[in-house]
Amino acid sequence: MNRPIIGISTSIIIDEGGMFPGYHRSYVNRDYVRSVLAAGGIPIMIPMSRDKEAVSTALSLCDGLILSGGQDVYPLNYGEEPHRGLGGVCPERDEFDYALYKEAKEKDMPILGICRGSQIIATAEGGKLYQDLSEMDNALKHNQGHTPDMPSHHVTITKGTKLHKIFGEDRIAVNSFHHQVIKSVGEDFIVSATAPDGAIEGLEHKNAKFIVAVQWHPEMMHATNEHMLNLFKTLVEQCK
Repeated sequence: MNRPIIGISTSIIIDEGGMFPGYHRSYVNRDYVRSVLAAGGIPIMIPMSRDKEAVSTALSLCDGLILSGGQDVYPLNYGEEPHRGLGGVCPERDEFDYALYKEAKEKDMPILGICRGSQIIATAEGGKLYQDLSEMDNALKHNQGHTPDMPSHHVTITKGTKLHKIFGEDRIAVNSFHHQVIKSVGEDFIVSATAPDGAIEGLEHKNAKFIVAVQWHPEMMHATNEHMLNLFKTLVEQCK
Protein backbone atom coordinates (compact mmCIF):
# COMPACT_ATOMS: atom_id res chain seq x y z
CA MET A 1 0.00 0.00 0.00
CA ASN A 2 1.35 3.43 -0.94
CA ARG A 3 1.13 5.71 2.07
CA PRO A 4 1.22 9.45 1.30
CA ILE A 5 4.30 11.35 2.43
CA ILE A 6 3.52 14.43 4.51
CA GLY A 7 6.22 17.10 4.83
CA ILE A 8 6.30 18.96 8.15
CA SER A 9 7.98 22.36 8.40
CA THR A 10 10.52 22.59 11.21
CA SER A 11 12.11 25.28 13.33
CA ILE A 12 15.33 25.86 15.25
CA ILE A 13 15.65 25.39 19.00
CA ILE A 14 18.69 26.73 20.85
CA ASP A 15 20.03 24.80 23.83
CA GLU A 16 19.99 26.96 26.96
CA GLY A 17 22.07 24.56 29.05
CA GLY A 18 23.45 21.06 29.09
CA MET A 19 26.65 20.07 27.34
CA PHE A 20 26.26 22.46 24.38
CA PRO A 21 24.65 25.76 25.48
CA GLY A 22 23.84 27.91 22.48
CA TYR A 23 23.77 24.89 20.16
CA HIS A 24 21.19 25.10 17.35
CA ARG A 25 18.98 22.08 16.65
CA SER A 26 16.41 21.47 13.90
CA TYR A 27 13.20 20.23 15.48
CA VAL A 28 9.46 19.75 15.41
CA ASN A 29 7.30 18.53 18.29
CA ARG A 30 6.83 14.77 18.15
CA ASP A 31 3.01 15.05 18.20
CA TYR A 32 3.13 16.20 14.55
CA VAL A 33 4.97 13.01 13.61
CA ARG A 34 2.64 10.82 15.64
CA SER A 35 -0.52 12.41 14.23
CA VAL A 36 0.59 11.79 10.63
CA LEU A 37 1.51 8.19 11.42
CA ALA A 38 -1.82 7.63 13.20
CA ALA A 39 -3.64 9.02 10.16
CA GLY A 40 -1.91 6.58 7.81
CA GLY A 41 0.72 8.90 6.34
CA ILE A 42 4.51 8.93 6.37
CA PRO A 43 5.95 12.06 8.05
CA ILE A 44 9.09 13.77 6.75
CA MET A 45 10.62 16.71 8.59
CA ILE A 46 11.75 19.50 6.25
CA PRO A 47 14.69 21.33 7.87
CA MET A 48 14.51 25.11 7.94
CA SER A 49 16.98 26.52 5.42
CA ARG A 50 17.62 29.46 3.11
CA ASP A 51 18.86 26.99 0.47
CA LYS A 52 15.86 27.27 -1.84
CA GLU A 53 16.95 24.38 -4.05
CA ALA A 54 17.28 22.07 -1.05
CA VAL A 55 13.88 23.10 0.32
CA SER A 56 12.23 22.68 -3.10
CA THR A 57 13.78 19.26 -3.60
CA ALA A 58 12.67 18.12 -0.14
CA LEU A 59 9.14 19.30 -0.86
CA SER A 60 9.14 17.44 -4.20
CA LEU A 61 9.38 14.19 -2.24
CA CYS A 62 6.11 14.97 -0.45
CA ASP A 63 2.44 14.52 -1.28
CA GLY A 64 1.17 16.99 1.32
CA LEU A 65 2.42 19.69 3.69
CA ILE A 66 1.89 20.66 7.31
CA LEU A 67 2.98 24.16 8.32
CA SER A 68 3.69 23.74 12.01
CA GLY A 69 3.45 26.06 15.01
CA GLY A 70 6.18 28.16 16.57
CA GLN A 71 7.38 31.75 16.75
CA ASP A 72 5.38 34.91 16.10
CA VAL A 73 5.13 36.02 12.49
CA TYR A 74 7.28 39.09 11.84
CA PRO A 75 4.82 41.99 11.34
CA LEU A 76 6.91 43.69 8.65
CA ASN A 77 5.88 40.75 6.45
CA TYR A 78 2.35 42.11 6.33
CA GLY A 79 3.12 45.82 6.42
CA GLU A 80 2.81 46.63 10.12
CA GLU A 81 5.19 47.91 12.77
CA PRO A 82 5.86 45.78 15.87
CA HIS A 83 3.30 46.02 18.67
CA ARG A 84 4.63 46.16 22.24
CA GLY A 85 3.09 42.73 22.88
CA LEU A 86 4.96 41.02 20.02
CA GLY A 87 6.85 37.90 21.08
CA GLY A 88 9.93 36.24 19.64
CA VAL A 89 10.20 36.27 15.85
CA CYS A 90 12.39 34.44 13.34
CA PRO A 91 12.48 36.16 9.92
CA GLU A 92 14.52 33.27 8.50
CA ARG A 93 11.72 30.87 9.38
CA ASP A 94 9.11 33.22 7.91
CA GLU A 95 11.05 33.20 4.64
CA PHE A 96 11.26 29.40 4.78
CA ASP A 97 7.57 28.89 5.55
CA TYR A 98 6.37 31.37 2.93
CA ALA A 99 8.51 29.63 0.30
CA LEU A 100 7.18 26.20 1.31
CA TYR A 101 3.60 27.42 1.21
CA LYS A 102 3.97 29.16 -2.16
CA GLU A 103 5.51 26.13 -3.86
CA ALA A 104 3.11 23.63 -2.28
CA LYS A 105 0.19 25.77 -3.41
CA GLU A 106 1.57 26.00 -6.95
CA LYS A 107 1.78 22.20 -7.00
CA ASP A 108 -1.86 21.98 -5.82
CA MET A 109 -0.58 20.01 -2.83
CA PRO A 110 -2.92 19.50 0.15
CA ILE A 111 -1.82 21.88 2.93
CA LEU A 112 -2.70 21.99 6.63
CA GLY A 113 -1.65 25.03 8.65
CA ILE A 114 -1.50 24.76 12.43
CA CYS A 115 -1.28 27.74 14.84
CA ARG A 116 1.63 29.77 13.42
CA GLY A 117 1.06 27.86 10.17
CA SER A 118 -2.45 29.31 9.92
CA GLN A 119 -1.01 32.80 10.40
CA ILE A 120 1.62 32.18 7.71
CA ILE A 121 -1.13 31.20 5.27
CA ALA A 122 -3.29 34.18 6.24
CA THR A 123 -0.51 36.74 5.84
CA ALA A 124 0.84 35.14 2.66
CA GLU A 125 -2.60 35.69 1.15
CA GLY A 126 -3.13 39.32 2.14
CA GLY A 127 -4.53 38.83 5.63
CA LYS A 128 -3.54 40.65 8.83
CA LEU A 129 -2.86 39.63 12.43
CA TYR A 130 -3.51 40.97 15.88
CA GLN A 131 0.08 40.88 17.10
CA ASP A 132 -1.13 40.32 20.67
CA LEU A 133 -4.46 39.55 22.33
CA SER A 134 -4.25 42.93 24.09
CA GLU A 135 -5.32 44.45 20.76
CA MET A 136 -8.68 42.64 21.01
CA ASP A 137 -11.59 43.68 23.20
CA ASN A 138 -12.89 41.10 25.71
CA ALA A 139 -10.52 38.39 24.51
CA LEU A 140 -10.73 34.91 26.01
CA LYS A 141 -7.72 33.23 27.55
CA HIS A 142 -6.08 31.76 24.43
CA ASN A 143 -2.98 30.31 26.06
CA GLN A 144 -4.00 27.62 28.54
CA GLY A 145 -0.36 27.03 29.48
CA HIS A 146 -0.70 23.37 30.48
CA THR A 147 -2.19 19.95 29.65
CA PRO A 148 -1.77 20.03 25.84
CA ASP A 149 -4.55 17.55 25.02
CA MET A 150 -7.16 19.24 27.25
CA PRO A 151 -9.86 21.33 25.53
CA SER A 152 -9.70 24.95 26.65
CA HIS A 153 -12.56 26.75 24.87
CA HIS A 154 -15.14 26.19 22.15
CA VAL A 155 -15.12 27.22 18.50
CA THR A 156 -18.07 27.52 16.14
CA ILE A 157 -17.57 25.78 12.80
CA THR A 158 -18.96 27.49 9.69
CA LYS A 159 -21.50 25.31 7.89
CA GLY A 160 -20.64 24.27 4.35
CA THR A 161 -16.88 24.37 4.97
CA LYS A 162 -14.36 21.55 4.78
CA LEU A 163 -13.89 21.77 8.55
CA HIS A 164 -17.62 21.29 9.10
CA LYS A 165 -17.58 18.23 6.87
CA ILE A 166 -14.55 16.82 8.71
CA PHE A 167 -15.94 17.37 12.22
CA GLY A 168 -19.63 16.93 11.47
CA GLU A 169 -20.57 19.38 14.22
CA ASP A 170 -21.37 23.08 14.54
CA ARG A 171 -19.36 23.53 17.74
CA ILE A 172 -16.34 21.73 19.17
CA ALA A 173 -13.93 22.23 22.06
CA VAL A 174 -10.26 22.89 21.24
CA ASN A 175 -7.00 23.49 23.06
CA SER A 176 -5.31 26.88 22.88
CA PHE A 177 -1.65 27.99 22.91
CA HIS A 178 -1.31 31.36 21.18
CA HIS A 179 -1.30 35.10 21.78
CA GLN A 180 -1.41 36.24 18.14
CA VAL A 181 -4.73 36.07 16.32
CA ILE A 182 -5.73 36.35 12.67
CA LYS A 183 -7.48 39.69 12.16
CA SER A 184 -8.53 39.28 8.52
CA VAL A 185 -8.18 36.83 5.64
CA GLY A 186 -7.53 37.38 1.94
CA GLU A 187 -10.29 37.44 -0.67
CA ASP A 188 -9.63 33.83 -1.75
CA PHE A 189 -10.25 32.54 1.77
CA ILE A 190 -13.22 32.02 4.06
CA VAL A 191 -13.32 31.91 7.85
CA SER A 192 -14.26 28.38 8.85
CA ALA A 193 -14.10 28.59 12.65
CA THR A 194 -14.39 31.34 15.29
CA ALA A 195 -14.01 31.51 19.07
CA PRO A 196 -16.76 33.08 21.24
CA ASP A 197 -14.75 36.32 21.42
CA GLY A 198 -14.70 36.57 17.61
CA ALA A 199 -11.11 35.35 17.18
CA ILE A 200 -10.59 33.63 13.83
CA GLU A 201 -9.71 30.00 14.60
CA GLY A 202 -10.01 28.41 11.17
CA LEU A 203 -9.68 29.39 7.52
CA GLU A 204 -9.67 27.62 4.16
CA HIS A 205 -9.16 28.42 0.50
CA LYS A 206 -12.36 28.82 -1.50
CA ASN A 207 -11.16 26.97 -4.59
CA ALA A 208 -8.06 24.91 -3.81
CA LYS A 209 -8.41 21.16 -3.35
CA PHE A 210 -7.31 21.33 0.28
CA ILE A 211 -5.78 24.37 1.96
CA VAL A 212 -7.12 24.33 5.50
CA ALA A 213 -5.73 25.97 8.62
CA VAL A 214 -6.61 26.01 12.32
CA GLN A 215 -5.37 28.18 15.17
CA TRP A 216 -5.43 25.42 17.79
CA HIS A 217 -3.14 22.38 18.03
CA PRO A 218 -4.97 19.26 16.77
CA GLU A 219 -1.74 17.25 16.79
CA MET A 220 -1.69 17.51 20.60
CA MET A 221 -5.26 16.15 20.79
CA HIS A 222 -5.24 13.48 18.07
CA ALA A 223 -4.61 10.54 20.42
CA THR A 224 -7.66 11.30 22.58
CA ASN A 225 -10.02 13.15 20.23
CA GLU A 226 -11.53 11.57 17.12
CA HIS A 227 -12.31 14.94 15.55
CA MET A 228 -8.66 15.95 15.60
CA LEU A 229 -7.46 12.64 14.22
CA ASN A 230 -10.03 12.97 11.42
CA LEU A 231 -8.42 16.25 10.40
CA PHE A 232 -5.12 14.46 9.77
CA LYS A 233 -6.87 11.50 8.15
CA THR A 234 -8.55 13.90 5.73
CA LEU A 235 -5.21 15.53 4.89
CA VAL A 236 -3.70 12.10 4.18
CA GLU A 237 -6.72 11.03 2.15
CA GLN A 238 -6.53 14.20 0.05
CA CYS A 239 -2.94 13.25 -0.84
CA LYS A 240 -3.86 9.90 -2.39
